[in-house]
Amino acid sequence: MKPTLLFLSCEHAVNTVPPRHLSLFKDKPALLETHRAIDFGALDITLSLSQACQCDYVTASISRLLIDCNRSLTSADCFSEFTSHLPAPEKQHLIDNYYLPYRTRCESMIRNAIESGHQVFHLSVHSFTPIFNGVTRNACIGLLYDPKRHGEKEVARQWQKLLSEESRTHRVRMNYPYRGASDGFTSALRKEYSEKDYIGMEVEVNQSLVKDKTSLNTMITLLSKSLKELLLLL
Repeated sequence: MKPTLLFLSCEHAVNTVPPRHLSLFKDKPALLETHRAIDFGALDITLSLSQACQCDYVTASISRLLIDCNRSLTSADCFSEFTSHLPAPEKQHLIDNYYLPYRTRCESMIRNAIESGHQVFHLSVHSFTPIFNGVTRNACIGLLYDPKRHGEKEVARQWQKLLSEESRTHRVRMNYPYRGASDGFTSALRKEYSEKDYIGMEVEVNQSLVKDKTSLNTMITLLSKSLKELLLLL
């Protein structure tokens, strides 16, 4: 059995917009401070989990409103309404300078770990808005995986159990508020690697639980402790 190596990624870490593209948001500058531009708390969680578990991580460097590093280039959601109309050279600039460097760095680290004899547990860290289209989302944490991959399903089940044991007040749901097999970075990597080499999951945290330092630290402690316990089982 291969040893498991944890790797973290954060595709929606920042709301950064380079000067070259700031004019795209001149009519809606406030949008850059909303959940559409950034996954609030995701970067802090990623950095803290990396420190707690002593593992490598990579974070995206620009807002997903420019280009979404968690979508395939063929996805209609890869470019937002602010960039989908851009001429091909400008789109290629975003791809060449931000999307591909991020993806390539992650993929290189994952490939190197696999080639060194490890099974990679890739955890993509995200957060979700508590109310979407007027509907309140009834979960604190979501664990996203591909139900067709037995290993991922089992790891998600084990982590859900550990999280529930640590805190009975934090509801943990599987493949919620999104489906784990939908278009995304982990879905793309599953096509490249078998389960014996790669386990890809996303953790989604309710943004209402990371809105201030105290609640964020509570969530970080819960995730860090349970994830360290989970790694001992793998």
